[in-house]
Amino acid sequence: MGARTVIEGPALAAAVPPLNLPDFIRAGARQRPGQVALLDGDTGVQLTYGELDHAIGRCAAGWAACGLRPGDVLLMFAPNSPDWPVAAFGAMAAGGVVSGANPGYGAADLARQLRDCGARFVFTAPVLLATVREAVAGIDDVRIVLTGDAAGCIGFAGLLACDDAEPAGCAAPDALAALPYSSGTTGMPKGVMLSHRALVTNIRQYTQVWPTPAGAVMLAFLPMFHITGFTIVTLCGLATGAKVVTLGRFEPASFLQAIATHRVSYLSTVPPVMQFLALHPLVDAHDLSSLEMVGCGAAPLGEALERKVAGRLECQVGQGFGMTESSGCITVNPPRRVRPGSSGCLLPGTQARVVDPASGADLPPGTPGELWFRGPQAFTGYWRQPAATQETLTADGWVRTGDLGVFDADGYLSITGRLKELIKVKGFQVAPAELEALLAGHPAVVDAAVIGRPDERAGELPVAYVVTRTLDDGSHAPERIQAWAGQHLADYKQLAEVVACAAIPKSAAGKILRQTLRAQDAQRMAQKDVRA
Repeated sequence: MGARTVIEGPALAAAVPPLNLPDFIRAGARQRPGQVALLDGDTGVQLTYGELDHAIGRCAAGWAACGLRPGDVLLMFAPNSPDWPVAAFGAMAAGGVVSGANPGYGAADLARQLRDCGARFVFTAPVLLATVREAVAGIDDVRIVLTGDAAGCIGFAGLLACDDAEPAGCAAPDALAALPYSSGTTGMPKGVMLSHRALVTNIRQYTQVWPTPAGAVMLAFLPMFHITGFTIVTLCGLATGAKVVTLGRFEPASFLQAIATHRVSYLSTVPPVMQFLALHPLVDAHDLSSLEMVGCGAAPLGEALERKVAGRLECQVGQGFGMTESSGCITVNPPRRVRPGSSGCLLPGTQARVVDPASGADLPPGTPGELWFRGPQAFTGYWRQPAATQETLTADGWVRTGDLGVFDADGYLSITGRLKELIKVKGFQVAPAELEALLAGHPAVVDAAVIGRPDERAGELPVAYVVTRTLDDGSHAPERIQAWAGQHLADYKQLAEVVACAAIPKSAAGKILRQTLRAQDAQRMAQKDVRA
């Protein structure tokens, strides 16, 4: 296999305290009891850090009184609100395990996750109650906790009013704390096992690079069921004393108004929102001058779009790289040393390797390959899936990310694609992300996704689906975009077709749903064959 080439992040500045996650959050809250911790951007309801500390304790007692025992799973199926972290921290403090689910799920998807994780409780909101009732209909011993009142449900307000003593010592640092589900863009979602220690470590790693200044305001619009919205926004914000403003969903006007009204200083986003910030005319109608830093994660972002946002908002814009299996984050661009187009440098206490996917050998510096990482923030395995765990997690702790990337001489990571998304053209490998980044530089292209189309002679051919804006010179026409791109591409990377579409199918985290797009392309080609 040859010698290993290991890239190292800096050392952690201080030891990670041996606390479970809610105790870690509460220890910080007790240092600033009068400051606002959580503010509901939809209703204006707020909690100070002192009130947050008290609510977590009452919630833990309430969960225990309702029958939640150490190791029981609570499934969170609700939009963002201050109640979301209170319920989650309370359950963890009582020894429970929290699994977030996408509030956009239908009953079938929700039931699948409920069964897989073995949840005994579901936390939800009245607007989603009908979906929950349908999902739990065929599952025994699942209790519904509701932020409201309804027959057959436990009221969350009543749970918080419990005056029992707090359950003590239920969650050890190495116990399972969270069970988020991977996005499933390359297969069925899997439960990712994260310990209290891994989550607390990732908070410490991230905030060592990006310490939150006094008075910081963060907007929590990214869904808390997703690892970015949970760790990078909610956990890091509350651990460092920021005011965290929650929004139940992304809507352009209310999103921009929340930034302006609450003077948001730190904003974490995903690529579709970056496109909105770069291009939408509504942005200019709001005062966004409070923004000091805009971060982007969950999926790669082209350098051109990143620079557009930075120029328009006149603030720092930088990317990070992470995955659910890393508790949140692996790399981040350091403040005032942002390198556009890159995903930044390794977090403290983190190691990485770039490996040849075929041979498993480490590649020389500057050579793209599969990114592997190792660090105390790594997951412990997939829930009840030992074979999948063995495929991803090596015996000596390396996590195979499935992402292709390269580190430059200064230690900045650039993600070049997904291993399973590579398009194989006559034996050559083509990364969709490379072609998408090129297309993003065309003045008419608003969004783009590239997939491989099966071809008898070449194996596969790259095909681009693009969302365009109309230009007076007609350069928005698909055939003209294809010709323009062809001037910049090697022969085997040439696009077989550029197809105009209304929207690119994406997950809630902004990842392109290539399986969906490939199915649409196959249907389109079948219809063309019928017409022919």
